[in-house]
Amino acid sequence: MRNISSVLGRLAKTMSVGLMLLFAVTMAHAQDVKEGETLFKSKCTTCHGVTKKVVGPALAGMSERHSEEWLVKWIHNSQAMVAAGDPAAVQIFEEYNKMVMTSFTDLSEDQIKSIIAYVKAEETKAAEAPAGGGAEGGAGAKSGDASTMMIVGLIAIVVLAVVVIVVLNRVIRTLEKVIANNQAAIAEAQARNEQFEESKFAKFAKAFVKNKKLVGFAVLMLVAFLAVLGWNTMWNVGVHQGYQPVQPIKFSHQIHAGVNQIECQYCHGGAFKSKNASIPSANVCMNCHNTVTASDHYDGEISPEIAKIYRAVDYNPETREYGDNPKPIEWVRIHNLPDFAYFNHSQHVVVAGVECQTCHGPVETMEEVYQYSPLTMKWCVDCHRTTAVNADNAYYDQLIEAHEKLKKGEKMTAAMIGGLECGKCHY
Repeated sequence: MRNISSVLGRLAKTMSVGLMLLFAVTMAHAQDVKEGETLFKSKCTTCHGVTKKVVGPALAGMSERHSEEWLVKWIHNSQAMVAAGDPAAVQIFEEYNKMVMTSFTDLSEDQIKSIIAYVKAEETKAAEAPAGGGAEGGAGAKSGDASTMMIVGLIAIVVLAVVVIVVLNRVIRTLEKVIANNQAAIAEAQARNEQFEESKFAKFAKAFVKNKKLVGFAVLMLVAFLAVLGWNTMWNVGVHQGYQPVQPIKFSHQIHAGVNQIECQYCHGGAFKSKNASIPSANVCMNCHNTVTASDHYDGEISPEIAKIYRAVDYNPETREYGDNPKPIEWVRIHNLPDFAYFNHSQHVVVAGVECQTCHGPVETMEEVYQYSPLTMKWCVDCHRTTAVNADNAYYDQLIEAHEKLKKGEKMTAAMIGGLECGKCHY
């Protein structure tokens, strides 16, 4: 609404200014013609007529024959132009037998232009009048009537514009009052709502503080929430599930274990016979990559990751020879257990028959390996509680044989129940 009132206000001001300028210009033009008529009748009618020749030529069409600037100079002082050798002035002087035209040095430039304007107006009336029309006096009367009608029409337009402006201003003021009232009402409503909300909250706060049981329950809930939050935070200390460090070589388990279906134990042979699954040496990699270079994916060039293996073992793929300056690949360990936890890969893989994916997740789908399981004590205990024992192996056969000997009273040593295994003492 504020935009509407602003637009209407600017429109009203523009209309008023434009109409006033139009009125002023029109009145000034009418005044010039009227002044020109007076000057023409007092200065020029002795020798000239507008549409007929008297002593001098008829003046109709002079604005077409000569420029206004030239006419001003000619009327002001014609002899000076003849003496200066102006071609048009000399021609007119000789055409009328060198009859000298009176110089009107007393007239200003604006007065001469008024005479020219009057001649143009009379010329237009003569062209519009029917053949054999009224006399000069009748033409003058018609000119006066036309000027009167023009002035009356302009006054009517100005009055109408003033009325429109007054109406628009009243409409604008009315709209501004309506907008102001609406804004005041909205502000008052907002203030009441804020006071209501504030008072409602204040009442609730006072009632809550007075109710000691409710306060005690809220404090208890807050303490319980903080305790649970602290417990979860401490419980997850040292848990690195999802840990995925950047490795020196971008080895893809998805390509090796998934696409090419290479067995996990081919690279991690320690899982069968020791506590650690072990990281394969670069020589294990070279069993395949002395010929597999993946050059078909690199425009005939050796894969940048395979080239890292060649640099580690100091291998020249062109001469297929090894140098004497190998450098170890510094792999970053992903699965870390605390020092007080003991885990034996061979016991789980060989004896229990646990698959690698049980703990390490679907490595055959991993582009880069990350820690899949939390590896917490709870996670291990839950697995031990649900996993059935695989009794079909020689280890448990030895235990059964040992128990049978114990029942018969025969001697049984620690070696008979696996006491000589390295992992029993050495981590």
